[in-house]
Amino acid sequence: MAIASVRPPAVAGQFYPGDPLVLSAQLSELLTTAVPLENVPPPKAVIVPHAGYIYSGPIAATAYAVLAPLRDVVRKVVMLGPTHRVAVDGFSLPATQAFATPLGEVPLARADWLALQARADVSVDDRPHAFEHCLEVQLPFLQTVLGRFELVPVLVGRANAEAVADLIESVWGGPETLILISSDLSHYLSYEQARHCDRATIEQVIRLQVGLNHEQACGATPINGLLRVAQRHGLEPHLLDLRNSGDTAGDRGRVVGYASVAFCESPAHAAAPRH
Repeated sequence: MAIASVRPPAVAGQFYPGDPLVLSAQLSELLTTAVPLENVPPPKAVIVPHAGYIYSGPIAATAYAVLAPLRDVVRKVVMLGPTHRVAVDGFSLPATQAFATPLGEVPLARADWLALQARADVSVDDRPHAFEHCLEVQLPFLQTVLGRFELVPVLVGRANAEAVADLIESVWGGPETLILISSDLSHYLSYEQARHCDRATIEQVIRLQVGLNHEQACGATPINGLLRVAQRHGLEPHLLDLRNSGDTAGDRGRVVGYASVAFCESPAHAAAPRH
């Protein structure tokens, strides 16, 4: 059976508009009205939520707004997110060589795609990616903010923080490479419970304290890996936004938590000798 070379959008018209003009208008509005809690330099890595745009879009937009100065710098985005539909041991890369959205196609970074396959814990399989939303919903934002770039889409299954950190290190690159972790926070707590739980989770992230569990964040595994790498590279986390679906478009009986966090190189680390 022939393998399709392009992964078509799976959740366009559900998580975000399927019409490109409507989608572009919504993205423009979200990015224009985004006001991050902190003014930060352009980040090396971000944590961004992945729900439907009416729920998490305003929170995600605060992360993408701070990426705007990198439009002519970033040429590769390494995306890691949790599998919601298909169980995976280790990590999954797609066999397809591009991801499509209503705004066009994003090619995979083929050299990285080939190099990652040398890892024993990486499989190449379109099935986990076919209907997965956590990476797809980030793409229209990235297409709007960055323009042209290549993609390294990694779904994270049963893996430990050190394995995730090692994979991230292998594709770390320089300023041309952005690391993006796709994750929501708590699920289906009451509004006040979620506010308390999510604040504690973010305080742990800000301390670069590895050990998040999947009740705190569905993307806990890739986040833990990023935290470990951030420690090594002297990155400083900055909270950009922390809200939940009760603040945006949902009722407050059972909510889902969302945060955007930027990881930036500290001035002290940037000035330190590299040899």
